[in-house]
Amino acid sequence: MGEDPGVCRVVKQLDQACREAGFFYVKGHGIPESLIKEVKQITRKFFDLPYEEKLKIKLTPAAGYRGYQRIGENITDGKPDMQEAIDCYKEVKKGMYGALGKPMEGCNQWYVENSKLQNYPSMVYAWINSELSRNIMRGIALALCGSPYEFEGERAGDPFWILRIVGYPGVSIANGHNKEGNDIGWFDFNDKSR
Repeated sequence: MGEDPGVCRVVKQLDQACREAGFFYVKGHGIPESLIKEVKQITRKFFDLPYEEKLKIKLTPAAGYRGYQRIGENITDGKPDMQEAIDCYKEVKKGMYGALGKPMEGCNQWYVENSKLQNYPSMVYAWINSELSRNIMRGIALALCGSPYEFEGERAGDPFWILRIVGYPGVSIANGHNKEGNDIGWFDFNDKSR
């Protein structure tokens, strides 16, 4: 794997992105386009629901910090984000990680009352359970001059994963005045000029 010229080229790009930018965008990953399209469509259907319906899966400490966050609840650089989201994590059974894992104990919350959304959990888990994350970790291991399987087996244990499904509303919905100011990523609820 580490001697394949194509793999080496991708590993070099991955290494550069991690060192210089701190993030990367993956394309050509092998997840079927049909699954990507279905997940996007069903995600839009969820975010188009009335606010009261979305609150049925509200993110709370009692839910292991999983569930829906309304626009402005997530804070970045001390400012509310102009996004809504569903936070999902690896499901943690009671006592699985001892006292340290207690705050994260719980199951992911899914809104499936609407028949159009009943397949949402299975589609998202199909995405999560793809080989993509393992292949990315194999690339990172190679970039660090290790075996591609460095982060698997005993060393990696049972990996913890996080998925944040984010929706960004249109400008007119977010600030109510169809203004462009502060509409990328966050907005100021206390700005009285709006």
